[in-house]
Amino acid sequence: MEGLAAAAFVFSLVGVVALVRLEKLTKTLKENGILKEDYKEE
Repeated sequence: MEGLAAAAFVFSLVGVVALVRLEKLTKTLKENGILKEDYKEE
């Protein structure tokens, strides 16, 4: 059971890191004019 808990923890950390990187990418693309400022994620 501990292995399952560890795996869930690792996957949750990967998800958080991916979300942070996606937010940073979106911000950078808006600043560079590649994305419109009013871009809304779906």
